[in-house]
Amino acid sequence: MDSNDAQINYTAAGGVVSDVTGELVMLLIRPSRDEVRLPKGHVEAGETLRAAALREVAEETGYDDLEIITPLGSQLVAFPMGNRSIKRTEALFLMRARSKHQIERPQADEQFFPVWVSWNEALAHLTFEAEREWVRRALQTLKRATE
Repeated sequence: MDSNDAQINYTAAGGVVSDVTGELVMLLIRPSRDEVRLPKGHVEAGETLRAAALREVAEETGYDDLEIITPLGSQLVAFPMGNRSIKRTEALFLMRARSKHQIERPQADEQFFPVWVSWNEALAHLTFEAEREWVRRALQTLKRATE
């Protein structure tokens, strides 16, 4: 097996982030890959899923006045990357941005541009089905909370 032929397994955490009204959801535009995504990233050693989710969302979006409303569960996403097979366990949380306060983002995360869109627009524009599933879960959770 070539050293480039490997399976990579890791855990990522992030969020489906609504605005304070619950009417808008945050997406990330990544022009370099022509993608529209949800904010998430690697869980670091010793870090809880909640802490990783809050950190990753703040780093990728700049929004740091966040609260976790509830966990949305986890799912396994598998995909090829070159000669490698990636298996990522994703844990996402329904979050609310309590304000529009933003912090300076790490330079590597400036490749993402956060935008606020309606829930329907999010479902229409997200690049990957796995991320549309997260938005559907978040919407179901919000609907149950208001019934």
